[in-house]
Amino acid sequence: MAKWTPKHEAPEPLEGPVVATVTGGTILWFALFLVQLPFYSWFADRGQLWWVWTCAAGGFLGLIGIWYVRGRDAALKRHAAARAAQGDGEARGDGHDVGDVRDGRPGAA
Repeated sequence: MAKWTPKHEAPEPLEGPVVATVTGGTILWFALFLVQLPFYSWFADRGQLWWVWTCAAGGFLGLIGIWYVRGRDAALKRHAAARAAQGDGEARGDGHDVGDVRDGRPGAA
């Protein structure tokens, strides 16, 4: 069996409003949980309580997801700001030269 090699480079990941998406999903899970609570006995009589507790679990896992994506978003913004500052320093000539990295050595021309 031959080793598979890709024929083209993988595309860049799509970025979007990740924090808003996860927050919306978390709100939806909690809303579904709250809507099902008045029918708790109906679900219990039919052995379908997992529907209620799945929504509760989705809501609580969504809270962890919100914490995670907010941290990720903040880290991406810090990284972008650092790269912008590094680029500004190079353009101003203030001694923070990133150099040419074609051969792997900073400052090599």
